[in-house]
Amino acid sequence: MFKPLILTALAAALAGCTTVGPDFQAPQGVQQAAWRHAAPGEAARLPAAWWTVFHDATLDTLEQRALRDNPTVKASAQRLLQAQAQLGVLRAAQYPTVNAGVGVSNSRTSARTSQGLALGGRSIEGNNYSVGASFSYELDLWGRVRRVVEGADAQALAAQDERDGVLLLLSAQVAQTYWQLRGVDQELDILQRALATRKESQELIEARFNGGLSNELDVSRARIERANAEADLHEVQRQRNTLEHALAVLVGTSPSEPLLASVAAGGALPLPPAIPVGLPASLLSQRPDLAASVAGLKASNAQVGVAEGAFYPSLSLTGNFGYASEALRDLSDHRARQFSIGPLALSLPLFDAGRNKSNLALAKAKYEEAVANHEGKLLTALREVEDALSDVQEKQAQAEVQSKAQAAAARAREVAQARYDRGVSTYLDVTDAQRSALAADRAAAQIRTQRLLAAVAVARALGGGWQQAAPEATIASN
Repeated sequence: MFKPLILTALAAALAGCTTVGPDFQAPQGVQQAAWRHAAPGEAARLPAAWWTVFHDATLDTLEQRALRDNPTVKASAQRLLQAQAQLGVLRAAQYPTVNAGVGVSNSRTSARTSQGLALGGRSIEGNNYSVGASFSYELDLWGRVRRVVEGADAQALAAQDERDGVLLLLSAQVAQTYWQLRGVDQELDILQRALATRKESQELIEARFNGGLSNELDVSRARIERANAEADLHEVQRQRNTLEHALAVLVGTSPSEPLLASVAAGGALPLPPAIPVGLPASLLSQRPDLAASVAGLKASNAQVGVAEGAFYPSLSLTGNFGYASEALRDLSDHRARQFSIGPLALSLPLFDAGRNKSNLALAKAKYEEAVANHEGKLLTALREVEDALSDVQEKQAQAEVQSKAQAAAARAREVAQARYDRGVSTYLDVTDAQRSALAADRAAAQIRTQRLLAAVAVARALGGGWQQAAPEATIASN
């Protein structure tokens, strides 16, 4: 009875000595020393709630609602639970399986069989009661099961990182949509003030026309400019409605309910905050999508070990122990006990028509594909950061130039109106100057919005202050 137990302990000791397949080597990070379009600064990090750098209480509230109520976040959380549950299932393969059973049966043998005739033409009948336990265990001599668990563990970590990636993407979409909405509100404010000016101008021109001091052409031009301003106002209001509907869906509420009132009247858009960019070498640890890609690489590498383990023998042990008796009262008697240890079964693959070899080649090819995909994701991440940093630089320069154009257009409008009032120019000069000033004001508001969106893009491209947490506990351990 003790020999099989000794063999089991010896096999368990041998199981820790070797593991099939290559050990995982993490890919190298970014080799470049600095970002091409980044301004010099300290290598700081964004906070985990990265949107707080905008210091906007409304945005903070929207972000919290989205992370709590958005259906995509809930779905990603369930995918993480699935991966953790799958990990718990595969971890169980490292341990013996023990089952308990209780049985009651009634049987009768034939008196006409050779056995019955040997007993003098008698049959055997009666009840049988049994209670006992059985176990089975695959001895992981070569580490195949450990590779299976390693792959599942990496997949669970990848699911956790992907969940974090969904949170990052959602928070960026909320911030982008919010600032677009604020920018459109700013344009609405500009257009409403322009429309009020157009109405006043139309009334003055019509009064001058009625007094014989103007002509019908000037009246028509004033009416055209007012109608154009009203049409632009309706178009921008349509854009605002669309953005508000999209923002409502992001925060997990019905788009049929009003979400935000206009917040731009009487106030300009804020300047974008300075986003700490850090160093390129830290990008691999700052973005959840890249961390998930590395975890996927580890899972693919573990599958190579699993496929390689199919070439080695497998060793399994089974046994049972219990009591059996014809009478229920005798079931606990020591003479009613029964047990068996074994078989200690060894299975060695001899011929499979190349199946194991093909599976190994398939696993290796999948791993190499995962390596290539990871390299592509890393390059894409670098491009996203450089694009966002370039946008920040160029939009800042564009804003400085546009402010000059805005001031010049405002001055031209004042001069044109003064010349018309003195009668030294036509109303056409006034309308041209008004259109130029309105276009310059709207362009300035749009550029300021784009600067805020560029800051959001930088934060998202850098991972938004994300740091990989320890793997969350699996369902099996709860």
